[in-house]
Amino acid sequence: MDLESQTAYEQFLARHDAAAWTAALAELRPLIHEVDRNAVAIWFAFYPLLLQQALAAADDPARLAQKLLLQGKYLLRDQIDSSHTFLYGHRFWPQVKEVVAERATKDDDGVTAGLRSLVAETQQLAGQVSGQVKADQSLVNGITFVALMTLRQVGLAAFKSAPGIVVRLDAKDARQTPEHILRGRARDDSQGLLGNLLRTMDKVWTVVWNEHDPEARFKLMHRQEIATAAATDQRDWSQADARCTIGEGPIPVQCRSASCGTCWIGVLGGAEKLSVMSERECRKLREFGYLDAADNDERPLIRLACQAQGGGALSVVIPPWNGVFGKDLAKVRESESEVQSLSE
Repeated sequence: MDLESQTAYEQFLARHDAAAWTAALAELRPLIHEVDRNAVAIWFAFYPLLLQQALAAADDPARLAQKLLLQGKYLLRDQIDSSHTFLYGHRFWPQVKEVVAERATKDDDGVTAGLRSLVAETQQLAGQVSGQVKADQSLVNGITFVALMTLRQVGLAAFKSAPGIVVRLDAKDARQTPEHILRGRARDDSQGLLGNLLRTMDKVWTVVWNEHDPEARFKLMHRQEIATAAATDQRDWSQADARCTIGEGPIPVQCRSASCGTCWIGVLGGAEKLSVMSERECRKLREFGYLDAADNDERPLIRLACQAQGGGALSVVIPPWNGVFGKDLAKVRESESEVQSLSE
């Protein structure tokens, strides 16, 4: 999108490069309720700004997508209302979207002159929404920051035209408290009366891959790879996600050796129960573009399901797309840094 065609507020958001958004997320995370702290970080990993910028700048976006081996729904503009259903704050999306869209049409207080940070802007808008919905602001900060990045990537026209609806939230979901969700994520399966006598390798854990669907779960043997465990679910998930192979379960997978990047997942709960990343998994995650080079966590929130082994109950999220774009995004990042330096 040309800078000239953007509103003043869009220009304010665009002045912050990918590194600035990452820094803002790090600053904001302690202010996000625990129920969404990991979820927001996962969302930003699922929808990287640099990838959107590369596609937007390409003469032939479809050809670039083919080069980067992108599969599935990778364009945020096609899922403005649904990309964040795994956030607790998603229930506040209609109000957040309305407040952000209204704010984006105004230029009256110095925000667009660069006098306010992304974090301060997020907190101000989230404060408005929290008052409307009568919820603690920590529950709204995360989804508000997601809304600002969504606006940054798709533009105001597309952002405003989205219906602004809550997706996948039934009456039971609506009644769940953040504390209830957190307890559910932390709870390991009981191994029965003889649980303490079982050999460790005989223990079985539950993996939930959609917290809104009681059927979206499968069993994992202790220290089994997540993708291998998922294949025990023989239902035809290809009808819901064309990337899935019949008989391989709900997690798309094309190999078992970390070579394709298809099976990447986000870990909402239980990251500490997974095996430490091997050198190969770490290297491939960065090659695919899923893991930032600065992330040195041995158990990050983004994993390859064919490599990560479970040692307890897990709650995971399956992204709607995959690709291999790490090296190309590194070039975009270098170019972006050069442009930023010249403008300072």
